[in-house]
Amino acid sequence: MSDKRNIDGPGPAHERVYRSLRNRILHGEIEPGESLTLRGIASELGVSMTPVREALRRLVAEGALTLSKSGRIATPALTNERIEELAAIRALLEPELAARAMPRAHMALIERLQDINGQIQRLVSEGARSGYVRANMEFHRSLYLRAQAPAMLALTETVWLQSGPTLRAMYATQQQTKAVDHHMKIIAALKAGDEPGLRLAVRADVTGGLRMLAR
Repeated sequence: MSDKRNIDGPGPAHERVYRSLRNRILHGEIEPGESLTLRGIASELGVSMTPVREALRRLVAEGALTLSKSGRIATPALTNERIEELAAIRALLEPELAARAMPRAHMALIERLQDINGQIQRLVSEGARSGYVRANMEFHRSLYLRAQAPAMLALTETVWLQSGPTLRAMYATQQQTKAVDHHMKIIAALKAGDEPGLRLAVRADVTGGLRMLAR
C-alpha cells in the first residue's frame, strides 16, 4: 500500500476514506489476511489518522476487516466453515434478487449484461485478478439493481465485502471460465422469462466459486 491515491470527492474525509477502502476490499485489491495500519493508510491517502480510524471502525463493524485483541487490523482470511456460510447466504439472497429483477430486465439491461460478460471473458484470458472481481460484481449488481429491493441488495453487498479478498486469491489459482458460462445461462433465462432457470443459474454461479475454495 505505497502508491498515493486520490480520494477527492463529496463528503467529509472519513466518508471518502471509507469509500476508497471499501471499494478496494470489495474488488479484492487487498490480499486476505493483509494487515492495515492507521499511519500507513493516512500517509497513502494524504489525510490525518482521525478519518482513517473512523473508516476502519465502520469496516470492522461490517465484517470487511477484523480487529484482533492485540489491535491488529486485517482483511479476513476465511475458514472453510465461513466460506460455506457465505455461500449459503448468497444462495438465499441472490436468486431472489434476480427473480425480482426479471420483470424489469428489458433488452437494454440484457445487452449490458452481455457486454460485461464479454469483458469478463477478456479479463479471464488476460489473468486480470482484481479486474475480474470488479467486473463480476458489476454484472450481478447491474441485474440486482432492477429488483428494487435496497435492503436485500445491501445485505448481499455486505457478503461480497467479506469475501472480496478471498475471491481474488481464488482467482490467482483457478481460471474462472465457469463464471462466463453461468452468466450466459443467466442471460438466456432472462431472455426466455424463465424464472426457475434464472434462480438455478444464479445459485450455481454465486456458490460455485466460493465452495471450490473450501475443498
